[in-house]
Parts: sequence; structure tokens; C-alpha cells
Amino acid sequence: MANAINTTAASQSTSLQRLCHVEKKIVHAVSLAGNVMDELANSAGPRPDMVATQCQEFMQCVKDIQFTLREEIKGMCDYRAYENCDYVARMSAEINTQKLVCAISQIETMLKVIQSSS
Repeated sequence: MANAINTTAASQSTSLQRLCHVEKKIVHAVSLAGNVMDELANSAGPRPDMVATQCQEFMQCVKDIQFTLREEIKGMCDYRAYENCDYVARMSAEINTQKLVCAISQIETMLKVIQSSS
């Protein structure tokens, strides 16, 4: 049971790390877009090689972001929070135990009545 919890915690940690990396990629992509806008607004005119390089890097960042987010969303769809939970089994056992205690008590009462009648 503890191993399952550790595995879940580890997968959540790596998931958070991947999402943190995506956040950094988004910031980088926005920075690239800003650089391209600055280059396009340059009074001397934009440098085509600079614009092309940064646009290409921007598009690659967007693809990486989409891929990682898609994988994280698929992972969350597969996530089952209560998969390793034994609550239902424990409660069922507790209820059955209480039923047996009640039944034994009633049988003992019936035995006492029978013994006192005899």
C-alpha cells in the first residue's frame, strides 16, 4: 500500500515538473514572439534571417508545448484517485462484523430464554 502511495506521489511530482517545464517553454515562446515584433518594428527594417530563425524556434516551442500538454491531459484522464483505496472493503468488513455481533447477541438471548424455560 505504501509503495502504491509512493508511486503515485512520484508520478505527480514528475507531472508537476513537466508542467513547470511547459510553463518555462511558454514564457520562452512569448519572449521569442516579442523579439520578432521588436525586429519587425526596427526602423532599419527587419533582418529576414533573424525573423526566420526566431519564428522557426517559436513554432518548435509551440509544438513541444502542445505535445507535453496533450500527454499530461491523457495522463490525467487515465488517473484513478481511488484505485488503491480499500475504504469500501474495510467498511464492508466493519458492517459485517457488526451484523455478526448483533446476530450472536440475539442467539445468546434466545438460548437464555430456552434455558430458563426448561
